[in-house]
Amino acid sequence: MGAVAKSLALAFGQLSDRAILRVLLKTVAITLLVFALLGVALFQAILAASAYVGMSIGAEATYFVSLLVTLLLAWLLFRVVALAVLQFFADEIVIAVEECHYPECAATARKLPFNEDLGNSLRGVGRALLFNMLALPVALVLFFTAVGPAVVFLLVNAVLLGRELTDMGWFRHRPTADAPSPVGKIDRLMLGGAITGLMAVPILNLIAPVVGAAAGTHLVQIFQRKSP
Repeated sequence: MGAVAKSLALAFGQLSDRAILRVLLKTVAITLLVFALLGVALFQAILAASAYVGMSIGAEATYFVSLLVTLLLAWLLFRVVALAVLQFFADEIVIAVEECHYPECAATARKLPFNEDLGNSLRGVGRALLFNMLALPVALVLFFTAVGPAVVFLLVNAVLLGRELTDMGWFRHRPTADAPSPVGKIDRLMLGGAITGLMAVPILNLIAPVVGAAAGTHLVQIFQRKSP
């Protein structure tokens, strides 16, 4: 618990770092652009579909429906898209954190090639979609308990996020491709839970992925130093 709290405090404290701010701005801008393009595509698709069936609902109604659907998808998929985008800039966060707090490790942080970044990003998206889809039936069964679905998705995404955020820092230092992360499952779960909670809060959800990646890097370094 102490290591996770320390990692989060250090991550928030470095938000004013220029390198971190650059990644934050790029991640937010690209993520919002993805959903904006999705909204435009939905608008055009609804217009085309209504014209095809010979039933025009008007531009204003089409705009309203596409906006509503886009906002719903943004609420459901923001974490998935933001993490996929962040994966391509994760090395910048790792290096910024290490140069500031662990300068002796900065020189050894391996910059991942594009194909490896892409593979990690696609695997992360695949895991997120798969496990959230598997959790959906459980959430539906618990729908009438009010808090049941929220708890189910919080736990699932806490596990997924904890792994992804610590992997961002670990992949650049692991000696072999199958070397296990030095961060334990409980600490990964707590970090993932904290960031999942932040991503449910408007405004904070924009900075949560970057804070999580920085905190994950701190956790990796903290536990590497504890390893014999």
